[in-house]
Amino acid sequence: MTPPLKRALVTGGSGGLGSAISRRLAADGFAVIVHANSHLATAQAVAADIVAQGGQAQAVAFDVTDAAATAQALQTLLEDGPIQVLVNNAGIHDDAVFPGMQLAQWQRVLDVSLNGFFHVTQPLTMPMIRTRWGRIITITSVAAVAGNRGQVNYSAAKGALHAATKSLALEVASRGITVNAVAPGIIDTAMTQGAFSKDVIDRMVPMKRAGKAEEVADLVGFLASERAAYISGQVISINGGMI
Repeated sequence: MTPPLKRALVTGGSGGLGSAISRRLAADGFAVIVHANSHLATAQAVAADIVAQGGQAQAVAFDVTDAAATAQALQTLLEDGPIQVLVNNAGIHDDAVFPGMQLAQWQRVLDVSLNGFFHVTQPLTMPMIRTRWGRIITITSVAAVAGNRGQVNYSAAKGALHAATKSLALEVASRGITVNAVAPGIIDTAMTQGAFSKDVIDRMVPMKRAGKAEEVADLVGFLASERAAYISGQVISINGGMI
């Protein structure tokens, strides 16, 4: 009898980067849960495309900032078995120079990235521990490594995730679970299109191009694999040589 596939949840899986990660994990043999907040139809389309390509996928929708709704959604998902790969990809940015930043901008960005990390990761940790195998991968940003003007809130949220990654890695290392962060630079997705001109990219990125979502997804796929079993507690940058 063929054993069931390991399950992977990708938050923010309806976006450009999240959908590429979802497709990579499905191609690598995981049963993928593609998460969305308000764009369920997009997540369903990603899942349908994965299934059409011979993979296993389903779509779900919940707000990662809503602790109760997230807990309920995860409890339902866990009825079908543990989720052994988690990619915390959900995040937003709301940029402003710090003297002009509104409280709501600060709170919302931290709420999605940081509180969302807790709301999703914490309920999945013990079921993952029981299997003695797991991968927790959090998508952060070059802004958390080097800082960025106009993104004090975003840098703070993502930088906190670096610290959380290192601490959680220590707690679960003996249980066969790795915890890592992936910090992309400028990646060509709908979120960044129009935000960076070619001249800006040429100046900021030594490789003189934006990265591809598939390149980030390939790194995530490796970290989710058996081959990455001895890599944990790391912040791995993928930015074309920016830093």
